[in-house]
Amino acid sequence: MTATTRLATPRRYRDRLARLALGSALLMTLIAPALASASATPDMSPQASQEALSKADATTLKTSPNDSRDYRLLTLDNGLTVLLVSDSEADKAAASMNIDVGSSNDPKDLAGLAHFLEHMLFLGTDAYPAADAYQSFINQHGGNHNAFTASQDTNYFFDIEPDALSGALDRFSQFFIAPRFNADKLESERNVVHSEYQARLRDDGRRENDALDQVLNPDNPTTGFSVGSRATLTLPEDAETPLRQRVIEFFKAHYGAGVMHLALVAPQPLDDLEALVRERFAAIPNRGLSRAKVDAPLVRPDSLPLSLEVASLRDERQLRFYFPVPDPEPFYATKPASYIANLLGHEGQGSLLEQLREAGLADGLSAGVGRGDGTHALFTVGISLTPEGARQIPRIQESLFAAIDRIRQQGLDPWRYQEQARLAEQEFRFQQHGDPQHDATRLAMNLAHYPSRDAQFAPYRMDGFDEARTKDYLAALTPDNLLRVYRAPDVEGTATSPWFDAPYRIDQAPDWASASPIGELSLPEPNPYIAKDLSLGDVENAAPKRLLKTQGAEVWHQANVDFDTPKVEWRFSLQHPAAAANARDAALTRLLAGWLNDSLNETLYPARLAGHQFNAYAHARGMTLAFSGWRDRQPRLIERVLTQLTQGEITEDSVERVHHQLEREWRNAPEAALYQQANRALGEALLRPQWPAATLLDAIDDLDAEALRDYRDSYLGALHLEAMAVGDLSAETARATGESVITILAPTLDAKAVPDLEPLDISSALPNLHPHSTRQDSLVLRYLQGQNRSLDEQARLAVLGQLISTPFYTRLRTEQQLGYIVSASYMPLLEAPGMSLLVQSPDTDSEMIGQRITAFLDEFDQTLADLDDATLAPYRQAVHDSLLERDTSLGALANRQWQALARDDIGFDQRERLAERVSAITPAALREAWAELRKAPAANITFDPGDSPSDLLALTADLRPLPDAN
Repeated sequence: MTATTRLATPRRYRDRLARLALGSALLMTLIAPALASASATPDMSPQASQEALSKADATTLKTSPNDSRDYRLLTLDNGLTVLLVSDSEADKAAASMNIDVGSSNDPKDLAGLAHFLEHMLFLGTDAYPAADAYQSFINQHGGNHNAFTASQDTNYFFDIEPDALSGALDRFSQFFIAPRFNADKLESERNVVHSEYQARLRDDGRRENDALDQVLNPDNPTTGFSVGSRATLTLPEDAETPLRQRVIEFFKAHYGAGVMHLALVAPQPLDDLEALVRERFAAIPNRGLSRAKVDAPLVRPDSLPLSLEVASLRDERQLRFYFPVPDPEPFYATKPASYIANLLGHEGQGSLLEQLREAGLADGLSAGVGRGDGTHALFTVGISLTPEGARQIPRIQESLFAAIDRIRQQGLDPWRYQEQARLAEQEFRFQQHGDPQHDATRLAMNLAHYPSRDAQFAPYRMDGFDEARTKDYLAALTPDNLLRVYRAPDVEGTATSPWFDAPYRIDQAPDWASASPIGELSLPEPNPYIAKDLSLGDVENAAPKRLLKTQGAEVWHQANVDFDTPKVEWRFSLQHPAAAANARDAALTRLLAGWLNDSLNETLYPARLAGHQFNAYAHARGMTLAFSGWRDRQPRLIERVLTQLTQGEITEDSVERVHHQLEREWRNAPEAALYQQANRALGEALLRPQWPAATLLDAIDDLDAEALRDYRDSYLGALHLEAMAVGDLSAETARATGESVITILAPTLDAKAVPDLEPLDISSALPNLHPHSTRQDSLVLRYLQGQNRSLDEQARLAVLGQLISTPFYTRLRTEQQLGYIVSASYMPLLEAPGMSLLVQSPDTDSEMIGQRITAFLDEFDQTLADLDDATLAPYRQAVHDSLLERDTSLGALANRQWQALARDDIGFDQRERLAERVSAITPAALREAWAELRKAPAANITFDPGDSPSDLLALTADLRPLPDAN
């Protein structure tokens, strides 16, 4: 349950069009659009459009020609819009309800009320009054659930075993029909919301957004405080209407069937799904509501140009250029703003980013539209600066406007639009669906923002080049219409933002300093990497098979056409015995992988846009080269990368950029979310080799291009290679590619020459281990480790993790209100089974948290003592089914098989064998395993503000590897 703020570059919802790691910039244009309301045409409201098209949409939903799923659009008698998706191959069922209300609808005297209401709906209904009735049912049947509140949307979602869908919908639908709003839960849930707010106080993105809100138009309702706190959710003692009644009034004023949009993805036939929905959701009242229209502009017309500087906590420098524009979502069918953002955000040769990188001023750039409210939005260009870039902001600004002018003069070419449209069509044609929960949430949000017929097609739709409207957007990108934001740790503020305590200062009428643009900018040439042969190959599904084995290499192949796409996933693991033997070598391996990515950035950016992805990443055994994309032209990409790795010039400027990025990452590690730091500390303590960020930071200090050149020579001179291809590729073609790679890399080492990553045995009591953190919360992560790495032990602990999850959450979060971040789950480290019990609290110290965890574990002893097979059965089945969940994309299948290969599971059946053992688990076996866990030493990661970081390597130096089996 999360309140999302309207960040300048929103993580989930923004219309992001550039700098993509796993997909073309073009295709992220409008996916999951929670930024603004939309309509079919600019002069037609979303509600009017939906009403006009509702009957036709039932038969005209636009789907991919390769999409074998069945769809049905409904509008119930109460006005609820429903999209049903029957996927006969799905092994989970999922639902998502999107409501056209969010934090922008908060009353002025109760900031955070929409988010607070979202929390309250989980805490019991008339039909299911127990506070954990919904959560327990979902967990018992192998599911997950959550919700989020955005500026203009609130979304609730879950997934579950298909056989339990009926019961889940029974409980879910009652949220919107008869919630109890229990008076005895108001105070506890207000504390939970406050804990959520406190957990994000040191988030630099929220701090910047809080400062930005201070210079935007206060009359625009999207500029308020969205999360809520004890203070904002507490009414005066003499208030005429108590808080509970205000919550009920808000619910009735904003929750109605006419502004709700339900998406359901499940393996059941459409008729069965329709019956489930009609029976359970028809009782939601239609209160005659519509999405609120925002009239007040985001930026006051007389306030620009304006400069805002914000102090950051992290050691990073971000520069953003905001231009007020009309919200482009009504024009989703032609995407004029997206067209501009693609050109500005291009990273290829001659691009703005290339020039900034070459000058040593920046290492990242993004462009897109954010903070849309249905009428207004901000066109945003964000640039990640180097320290030198922070000293040359005027030149960077002039270069940006030079790039905009170049687009005005030379970039309005129909062929460029047609190229983007062609790429969009290819991706839509071979669209790979995500897991059912992701799909349901995406579709419910799209129903809320687009005509129903385009719920699937909207992100890809490009009907034609709208030159006039594109020029209108370009006309808004001027110095006089600019709100510039600079965020850095050395900013000295003259004021402090009200909710996230960010120092900031404003220049109300900046006289933009004149400067010369950097370098000669050019627009992209036609993309040479666009696939031409998109026919499916003549292959059939097969089990993974080893095609090649030499002294120094193995090449595996699995033909797979389940996803009806002419794509292939290749993985090449270049393993070296000393890749992480010490911190210096670990840092050099990271530097080598980073250099390879960086040095190919401009060259391969067109390939990424065309659907060919490449990434090099370092790990404990060396470095992996991962390729993903169309079969056509992929060998050309692989050859180019290997040529660069083996022969490319390692330049000072490229190494300096990567060096700076790694230093920044490791220096900022203490600013990460506290629970993330705790999990990282656990891995650093119990896995070998593993190096803490501070150790790597020290090690990289004196590494330069010359050191990297020497390391590359020694690294490539002693390799073992493991490779795998998965997808629409024949064994003959895979063998040819494998032989070519072996010829280029000439690996000579046997696999046994490369040490494994080993989990350590907590064989004796450890002191409390403290992560390196600057956070102000307290935390305990208690880790209970299994006795060995056997499948039997993994099975027992996995089922215990399923059993303990909900009661731990209910007791320590809902009832004891220790904090917002509370979880208990099965958490193996590699193949070492273990259970993680984690609580992060803003106002309870670690000693008290530890006592509460121990008290809960004592109570759980009795729970297990009373456990019978009938009670255990659904939890056991949930774990079994989760182990055997289908892969929802070719990439997911490739990653699963690649991980199996890394575990030496060359039968590729470990998950099936583990699932068999889970099915045989008995209550007695769990009681025995639990007794052993309680007796064995645990690892405790603890933190209170001011704690000094532990020397994790020294404190765990005497631990030996966890045995494979008894």
